[in-house]
Amino acid sequence: MIQRRDVFQAIADPTRRQIINMVADKPLNVNTIADSFDVSRQAISLHIKILIECELLKIKKQGRERICEAQLDPLNDVALWLDNYRKHFESKLDNLETYLDKLKQERKNGK
Repeated sequence: MIQRRDVFQAIADPTRRQIINMVADKPLNVNTIADSFDVSRQAISLHIKILIECELLKIKKQGRERICEAQLDPLNDVALWLDNYRKHFESKLDNLETYLDKLKQERKNGK
């Protein structure tokens, strides 16, 4: 049985983020992915396993090859979560801009 992991676990690791980026454009076989890193194939296999458990990758068998294909829908959860913080920071930046405009106006008026 495949354990369902949280998508945030997948993107927490830079190697997994790199793997996601690689297969987002086109499906790749596991060996091609492994050859792109300076770590063992076993380490890459573990990363791929975690990505599968997070439902960001699926493996299709084509003959003897195992092809990794991206499933990016779970990243919507991340986008929604980040959106709340984006709004927060935009609000802070808007407040800063208003304050700086006020200072600029005060200097212009000689205060």
